[in-house]
Order: sequence, then structure tokens, then C-alpha cells
Amino acid sequence: MELNLIQVIAVYALPVIFAITLHEAAHGYVAKYFGDLTAYSQGRVSLNPIRHIDPIGTVAVPLILLAVSKFAGGGFIFGWAKPVPVNFGALRHPKRDMLWVAAAGPGANLAMMIFWALMVKLAFLQSMGGFSLPLALMGAAGVLVNAIFMVLNLLPIPPLDGGRIMVSLLPHRQAYQFSRIEPYGFFVIIGLLFLGVLGYVLWPVVALSVRLVTALVGVSDVDLNTLVYMMHR
Repeated sequence: MELNLIQVIAVYALPVIFAITLHEAAHGYVAKYFGDLTAYSQGRVSLNPIRHIDPIGTVAVPLILLAVSKFAGGGFIFGWAKPVPVNFGALRHPKRDMLWVAAAGPGANLAMMIFWALMVKLAFLQSMGGFSLPLALMGAAGVLVNAIFMVLNLLPIPPLDGGRIMVSLLPHRQAYQFSRIEPYGFFVIIGLLFLGVLGYVLWPVVALSVRLVTALVGVSDVDLNTLVYMMHR
């Protein structure tokens, strides 16, 4: 079975929206827990995707990359939501708590990977037809998308979450020097993407994380790869 572009977009829509928006919501929830009410006061500590959607980063960019992936065979699907505002100075222990606030986003993606893998397992427990096949395809898309977002955001480049985790872990002097990269971090990431370095570095880690999660919930990575192939061939 081969899916057309509209069908692929329909399969990916919910996984992409929730992968991006719940990632941001998680930052807000954890920041609130550690004492920063900035996001909460702006209504951003919410599971409502509408509060987090960025028309460009959450809709346009993923759609374009999805179309490229469908017709060019492969490619990296990513995007972003409206960043949740965090005042690290308002945290009870700014340098230490920064780690947990930053890690919350990738942690949310990991939780969603497990959820979508369970949806694939549920689909395979039923006869593969009717509602089961769309559920399996959506589950496979959810696992893949969240793996990409999780691994990408863990890159140690400010302002990505991995960069903020590094700032939290480094001694004060080195942390300050490292944090000065942040204004240029986005350009570094785009440069690595266009040079092909980003995919070369991240795909093995993405594949490993997918295998670990599918093994955890008892889903064959061969079955998952077959579902992904159906969407992108």
C-alpha cells in the first residue's frame, strides 16, 4: 500500500503537533514547579496545542520537509513551537534547576515515543485493517518524529535543551563562556543541516532510540520500519 501526500500529512499531523507543543508545555510545567511563574502567567503552562502553535515552525516547516521526504526519499522532519518563556533567574536554584527545565522537553518526547509505540502494538494486536492500519501508521510516525525532536534538542548547542543542560553542568566560568554561543546557535544548526552533518550525526542516535523504545514495549523494529517505508516510498 502506497500513501499519497495528503494521506501522509493526515498521518503525521497529530504526532507532529503534539511532539512540538507538548515539548514546550513540559518546559513550562517544570519551570513552574521550580518557582518560575512566567509561562504560567502567560497561559503557556497548558496542554492545549493552540497556545503553543507557531504558524511557521509548527505548520509550514514540517509540511515542507514532509513533502520533501515523501518525494525525494528520506530527509529530516523537524519544527518548533512558540518558545515557552522561562526566567531562569526566578528559579529557586537557577543553575541547578535549569537542567531539569531544559530536560523536560526531551523527556516529554520520550514519553510520547513510548505512547505511540504502544499504539503500534495495539494496532498489531487487532486485525490489520479498518482503523488498525491508520493507527499503526500514526503510531510509527509518532515514534519517529518524537525520536528526531528528542535527539535534536539534546544537541549541546545553545539555545537547544542540550546546550542549556551543558550550561547547568559546567562550572560557572565555563558555563558563562559556553552560554555566549546562544545568539549564533540557530545559525550553527541550520549550517549543519545544509551541510548534511546534522543528519549524519543524529540518524544513528535516532535509530538507536527507536530500537530501544520499540523493544521496551514489545514492538518489532522491522514492523515499525515497514510502516515508515509505506509512508515515504
